[in-house]
Amino acid sequence: MSQGWITDRQIEACRVIMARATKKSGKFWIRIFPDKPFTKKPPEVTMGSGKGEVSHFVASVVPGRILFEIDGLTPEIIKGLHGNISAKLPIKTQLVTK
Repeated sequence: MSQGWITDRQIEACRVIMARATKKSGKFWIRIFPDKPFTKKPPEVTMGSGKGEVSHFVASVVPGRILFEIDGLTPEIIKGLHGNISAKLPIKTQLVTK
Protein backbone atom coordinates (compact mmCIF):
# COMPACT_ATOMS: atom_id res chain seq x y z
CA MET A 1 0.00 0.00 0.00
CA SER A 2 3.02 2.32 0.31
CA GLN A 3 6.45 2.61 -1.21
CA GLY A 4 9.83 2.19 0.41
CA TRP A 5 12.83 -0.04 0.84
CA ILE A 6 12.79 -3.39 2.59
CA THR A 7 16.18 -4.60 3.81
CA ASP A 8 17.51 -8.12 3.51
CA ARG A 9 17.26 -8.56 7.29
CA GLN A 10 13.57 -7.61 7.31
CA ILE A 11 12.85 -10.12 4.54
CA GLU A 12 14.71 -12.81 6.51
CA ALA A 13 12.70 -12.01 9.65
CA CYS A 14 9.47 -12.44 7.66
CA ARG A 15 10.76 -15.71 6.19
CA VAL A 16 11.43 -17.11 9.66
CA ILE A 17 7.90 -16.17 10.81
CA MET A 18 6.33 -17.83 7.75
CA ALA A 19 8.48 -20.95 8.09
CA ARG A 20 7.42 -21.41 11.71
CA ALA A 21 3.75 -20.86 10.88
CA THR A 22 3.54 -23.14 7.84
CA LYS A 23 5.68 -26.03 9.15
CA LYS A 24 4.58 -29.04 7.08
CA SER A 25 0.99 -27.99 6.38
CA GLY A 26 1.53 -25.09 4.00
CA LYS A 27 3.84 -23.41 1.52
CA PHE A 28 5.05 -19.87 1.03
CA TRP A 29 6.83 -17.90 -1.67
CA ILE A 30 8.89 -14.73 -1.35
CA ARG A 31 8.21 -12.50 -4.36
CA ILE A 32 10.79 -9.77 -3.66
CA PHE A 33 14.57 -9.92 -3.78
CA PRO A 34 17.03 -7.43 -2.24
CA ASP A 35 19.16 -6.58 -5.28
CA LYS A 36 19.94 -2.90 -4.64
CA PRO A 37 23.16 -2.19 -2.70
CA PHE A 38 22.96 0.44 0.07
CA THR A 39 26.27 2.13 0.90
CA LYS A 40 27.25 3.88 4.10
CA LYS A 41 30.41 5.62 5.25
CA PRO A 42 31.86 4.84 8.68
CA PRO A 43 31.17 7.29 11.52
CA GLU A 44 33.47 10.31 12.00
CA VAL A 45 34.86 10.26 8.46
CA THR A 46 35.52 13.58 6.72
CA MET A 47 33.75 14.64 3.54
CA GLY A 48 35.16 13.45 0.24
CA SER A 49 37.29 10.38 -0.46
CA GLY A 50 34.62 8.64 -2.52
CA LYS A 51 31.62 6.51 -1.78
CA GLY A 52 31.33 4.28 1.28
CA GLU A 53 31.31 0.51 1.47
CA VAL A 54 28.18 -1.57 0.85
CA SER A 55 26.31 -1.74 4.15
CA HIS A 56 23.40 -3.98 3.16
CA PHE A 57 21.04 -4.73 0.29
CA VAL A 58 17.45 -3.51 -0.12
CA ALA A 59 14.43 -4.34 -2.27
CA SER A 60 12.48 -1.42 -3.73
CA VAL A 61 8.73 -1.79 -3.20
CA VAL A 62 5.99 0.22 -4.91
CA PRO A 63 2.24 0.20 -4.14
CA GLY A 64 0.48 -2.85 -5.56
CA ARG A 65 3.51 -5.13 -5.36
CA ILE A 66 2.91 -8.63 -3.96
CA LEU A 67 5.55 -9.37 -1.34
CA PHE A 68 4.72 -12.89 -0.14
CA GLU A 69 2.36 -15.71 -1.10
CA ILE A 70 1.02 -18.26 1.39
CA ASP A 71 -0.95 -21.43 0.62
CA GLY A 72 -2.32 -24.36 2.61
CA LEU A 73 -3.35 -22.57 5.83
CA THR A 74 -6.73 -21.54 7.20
CA PRO A 75 -7.83 -17.90 6.74
CA GLU A 76 -7.71 -17.29 10.51
CA ILE A 77 -4.07 -18.40 10.73
CA ILE A 78 -3.14 -16.36 7.67
CA LYS A 79 -4.77 -13.24 9.14
CA GLY A 80 -2.74 -13.59 12.35
CA LEU A 81 0.36 -14.32 10.32
CA HIS A 82 -0.17 -11.14 8.30
CA GLY A 83 -0.24 -9.11 11.53
CA ASN A 84 3.08 -10.61 12.64
CA ILE A 85 4.72 -10.07 9.26
CA SER A 86 3.49 -6.49 8.82
CA ALA A 87 4.93 -5.59 12.24
CA LYS A 88 8.40 -6.44 10.89
CA LEU A 89 8.10 -4.28 7.76
CA PRO A 90 8.57 -0.49 7.48
CA ILE A 91 5.70 -0.07 4.99
CA LYS A 92 1.93 -0.45 5.16
CA THR A 93 0.72 -3.80 3.87
CA GLN A 94 -2.64 -5.29 3.00
CA LEU A 95 -3.78 -8.91 2.95
CA VAL A 96 -5.11 -9.95 -0.47
CA THR A 97 -7.02 -13.22 -0.94
CA LYS A 98 -7.65 -15.00 -4.20
